[in-house]
Amino acid sequence: MNGAAVTFRYSSLQDLPDRLRGAVIAIGNFDGVHRGHQTVLETALGFAREHDCPALVLTFEPHPRRLFQPDRPLFRITPAAMKAHILGRLGFDGVVELAFTREFAGLTADQFVDEILVGGFAARQVVTGFDFHFGRNRQGGPAFLMEAGETRGFHVTLVDAFRDEVAEVVSSSRVRERLGSGDLAGANDLLGYRYRVAGEVVRGKQLGRTLGFPTANMALPDDVMLRHGIYAVRFIRADGSIHDGVASFGRRPTVDEDGAALLETHVFGFDEEIYGETCTVALCAFLRDEEKFDTLEALTEQMRRDAEEARAILSALQPLSGLDRELTFADGA
Repeated sequence: MNGAAVTFRYSSLQDLPDRLRGAVIAIGNFDGVHRGHQTVLETALGFAREHDCPALVLTFEPHPRRLFQPDRPLFRITPAAMKAHILGRLGFDGVVELAFTREFAGLTADQFVDEILVGGFAARQVVTGFDFHFGRNRQGGPAFLMEAGETRGFHVTLVDAFRDEVAEVVSSSRVRERLGSGDLAGANDLLGYRYRVAGEVVRGKQLGRTLGFPTANMALPDDVMLRHGIYAVRFIRADGSIHDGVASFGRRPTVDEDGAALLETHVFGFDEEIYGETCTVALCAFLRDEEKFDTLEALTEQMRRDAEEARAILSALQPLSGLDRELTFADGA
């Protein structure tokens, strides 16, 4: 897999090294890198292996909706750094994150092809979803892209929408809905791996430590619309080590219900100081909703039960896919 000490993420085509030009390019926002996205991405990787050339992802930051609908909340399933990490685990050689500005959005479809795909990438092949549109006012569509490829010297492959076992299209919006409703198993099934969040470990009020349950606390972005509750998790440190744990996401109604939402993870058998370290938490099972208890003793007893349930679930955990093994299991880290 990729992930050597070379640059993997590029914010400008001018920074793209010559060794990565002439690549197969997968284009899309890919928020979530879910099973539908993976059909596009795996198709691109297959062509790259076939032609013995690099495989790159072209995506856009911020998400185009931030520009066109700035007042509409957007729950990013995979922020840019996390998305790039997952794409690296899939096997890509690099991710180009072009700035989605008014100027960029104003490029004509021809300019996008000539300046980005041909002039910037020297693309050998372009792979994208069947409904990909681009250029000012979405003037470039699949037929335009295929014709442009024929005249500019690159191949184009359009990938049909991927449907799940009940014939519904797998989409980022469905993943968001399931995460918000507490259907973590359903969301993870659509993703093909365990949903994860990342953040810097910050100091809390140390209450968990006094109760015998020290926690690593993270403040998640405001746009994370994850259901508040208790989860069985895998805690992944910056060094790649993976630890089992139980986490609470919410406002701590028993002790501080007016506080900001926090993700508080009790890592089993772990008591190191890791303040300031950026860690990842993979959510493996939803145990229950948040609950307000009358006493700290009742809260502590419930925490013990939650920890026991989480240990049992995690001891029997199996990978959802090869990608999930790469991301969530110690032997795939």
